[in-house]
Amino acid sequence: MATDIKNLQPQAVWNNFAKICATPHPSHHLEKITKMMVDFGKSLGLETLTDKAGNVLIRKSATAGMENRQVIVLQSHLDMVPQADSSVKHNFETDPIQTVIKEDWLWANQTTLGADNGIGAAAAMAVLESKEMKHGEIVALFTADEETGMYGAFGLQPNFIKGDIMLNLDSEDEGELFIGCAGGLDANISWNFKGVPASPTDIALKISISGLKGGHSGLEINQGRGNANKLIFRFLKEAVARYEARLAAIEGGNMRNAIPREAWAVITIPEEEKTDILNLVKEYEDLFNAEYQLIEEKINFTAEETALPDLWLPEQIQDDLINSVTACPNGVFRNIPAIPDIVETSMNLSIIEANAEKIEVKCLLRSSVDSKKEELASMVESIFTLAGAKVEFSGGYSGWNPNPNSPILKAMKESYQQEFGVEPKVQVVHAGLECGIIGAIEPNLDMISFGPTIRSPHSPMERVNIPSVEKFWKFLIKVLENAPVK
Repeated sequence: MATDIKNLQPQAVWNNFAKICATPHPSHHLEKITKMMVDFGKSLGLETLTDKAGNVLIRKSATAGMENRQVIVLQSHLDMVPQADSSVKHNFETDPIQTVIKEDWLWANQTTLGADNGIGAAAAMAVLESKEMKHGEIVALFTADEETGMYGAFGLQPNFIKGDIMLNLDSEDEGELFIGCAGGLDANISWNFKGVPASPTDIALKISISGLKGGHSGLEINQGRGNANKLIFRFLKEAVARYEARLAAIEGGNMRNAIPREAWAVITIPEEEKTDILNLVKEYEDLFNAEYQLIEEKINFTAEETALPDLWLPEQIQDDLINSVTACPNGVFRNIPAIPDIVETSMNLSIIEANAEKIEVKCLLRSSVDSKKEELASMVESIFTLAGAKVEFSGGYSGWNPNPNSPILKAMKESYQQEFGVEPKVQVVHAGLECGIIGAIEPNLDMISFGPTIRSPHSPMERVNIPSVEKFWKFLIKVLENAPVK
């Protein structure tokens, strides 16, 4: 397996992607990548600006003879989702991403790759530094912290961009043009309580689930993949009901927009129940693998003895948590009636952290229809309020409404046909894109989203198809050359 990406084609894009991989840039830790991008723009002698939200804007003048073209904004985000296999020690705040080439795909070494959205950013950088391309005025906008709340997009000020057309380079199926996306809403759930002393005569077990694929909670929510949080709570409910198990701590998932791949819980049981609990763990491992045999690979569900905790969750709180998580919706809620193969509304039970001092449950609700998103939010609120929890919602944003009559859509369809001899597909995507937010701030922007083929973003299985990057780049060059006149 090769690892050097600098000789891949187009070299201009891959060389810049190598720079991005070498610069740590997980969400909320963008100091290094921001400095790199600012230094990059200034090294080219281009106007380079930053704003209070952490966004970077680099402006490049039109090439000779193209001054009459509309101003095109190339938009991508700077941050990546930090996910790694539990067997890998990787500090996303300090360590570079190690890349691996396997046939036609570029992977990382058991971590997320950051092709979402590093490839889009690398393509914009290649346009900025090119001396051969023909284009009108270019504005490259690199937004901050898209993956954890789209804070950069929300923080944009009117007239910061000053463009006519925005090409969002954050889609993940080459040959498809996206003209709409889902909106989102964060659910934050918590309980107030005090832990109670654990029985000193019990023994403690750490129950762990791993091996799930996880993935993007928008793009891959329709694939029926296992959610580690939901699965481990299925086990906990039976362990508590049948074997006097008590819950001391649990942790699962770490990103709202990633399907949870791993979770663990510390429980205590009377020593005489140990054999039965271990048998139950094996039964559930077999059950999970049978249920997901065509979707997941090998699911590991294990138990090992661990230090006895000092405190438990109070029994009523424990039961309320288990029952509410078990009842909580997760996955696809409804598909778009007019486009049945596209998800309209979904829910990701993303993060659970509980111990004898606090409980936090975090979910991400998505929908392209605001009323359905509100309906799902009402269900979540009802379930957890009945369980005695405090429920708050934040970070809500509306979707990007499709405009099938978009002038840039017409032009891009023609450019794709000219370049590749086939028409691109026109789609809407269930994932959240920054287009809706930016479009609300700059309502006169005509917008399209497109990109190379990326699979399993937000998980260590993330990979980008190498030939699709070359097609994406050729298409981008064609679009810029054929930009509409003002």
